[in-house]
Amino acid sequence: MKVLVIGSGAREHALCRSLSLDPAVTALHCAPGNAGIADVAELHQVDALDGAAVAALATGLGAELVVVGPEAPLVAGVADAVRAAGIPCFGPSKEAARLEGSKAFAKDVMAGAGVPTARSYVCTTPAEIDEALDAFGAPYVVKDDGLAAGKGVVVTDDVEQARAHALACGRVVIEEFLDGPEVSLFAVTDGETVVPLRPAQDFKRALDGDEGPNTGGMGAYSPLPWADPKLVDEVMATVLQPTVDELRRRGTPFSGLLYAGLAITSRGVRVIEFNARFGDPETQVVLARLETPLGGLLMASASGTLADLPPLRWSDDAAVTVVVASHNYPGTPRTGDPVEGLADIAAEDAPHAYVLHAGTRREGDAVVSAGGRVLSVTATGTDLAQARQRAYAAVSRIRLDGSQYRTDIAEKAATDEGAQA
Repeated sequence: MKVLVIGSGAREHALCRSLSLDPAVTALHCAPGNAGIADVAELHQVDALDGAAVAALATGLGAELVVVGPEAPLVAGVADAVRAAGIPCFGPSKEAARLEGSKAFAKDVMAGAGVPTARSYVCTTPAEIDEALDAFGAPYVVKDDGLAAGKGVVVTDDVEQARAHALACGRVVIEEFLDGPEVSLFAVTDGETVVPLRPAQDFKRALDGDEGPNTGGMGAYSPLPWADPKLVDEVMATVLQPTVDELRRRGTPFSGLLYAGLAITSRGVRVIEFNARFGDPETQVVLARLETPLGGLLMASASGTLADLPPLRWSDDAAVTVVVASHNYPGTPRTGDPVEGLADIAAEDAPHAYVLHAGTRREGDAVVSAGGRVLSVTATGTDLAQARQRAYAAVSRIRLDGSQYRTDIAEKAATDEGAQA
């Protein structure tokens, strides 16, 4: 099977790494890719938002499966263009991708499917904004209706900050605050059958102790030793399957990766948001634990044959990923700094720890930073404590001027795990 992956981040590097380990994948391409992906896939230049260009590239390469990584190409309809060219594609249609592309659309689907979520208002005027903020009170949760690369949400006790963000968004969803820990649960679907993956938890705030601004994610871990063993079954029954059924009923079947961002509240599980693609950095830890070959799983989704797939196989190991970000992230990041120490990790820490590139590019023989999140250092271990130790040992070998990372990824979960043992 010849596979083309679209995207250039650590999520796509994780996908490419897993696909490269699948014996059924005979050729692996990525567009546009990054410096790390180049080690496992042949890179090509393409405008990832141009469906015709992506379809033409896939056709020219003889690709038998296209995997669209990021949300923006999905919302732009790239998967539709690939399928129109007669090539199976992992990723939802433009219409179905509105589940991520519009918070208001997602709320409407959840209402139709009876999915538990926060009460909310969709606001377009200053008067509506003020009314919604007054109705819910602090802490205020304000979400840009459209795509914002994980940074369109403000949660604050400051009503003026909440109002300013809402006014800057144009169309906005204001909703009640959901208490309790957050969980990310991915499911692969072909529009009918839904196959859940293992849950993960990510860390959105930039600084230790969940301080600082929201980011695209500073790290993640799996499994969740504190979670109810029945959580996945419950979410399948109350969230994932009803949502897929509702979208099919509406004539916009969703095939690809359905990502449910969940809050485990005092009143039960509630959906915070849906995404229409693999999450970053949770993908890094979930795929580190998946033993079933990835190519066959994604092809079964793209070809409508998930019901025929044997149950997924998983490692009992734990996985932790720590994001190394550039100077000033999540503000305007500094780029062009040399990234050193990668060969040391390959020599000293493999196979239990490895580096997935996010924002990197090659300049001659050097790898330099090319984005806000530069690397996802991922490690596995028999438990979270060992996986953490291995991840941070590898992080310590990286030299990137001005870089930053959180030191507390999975710390509490590892402590809880040890207490249970």
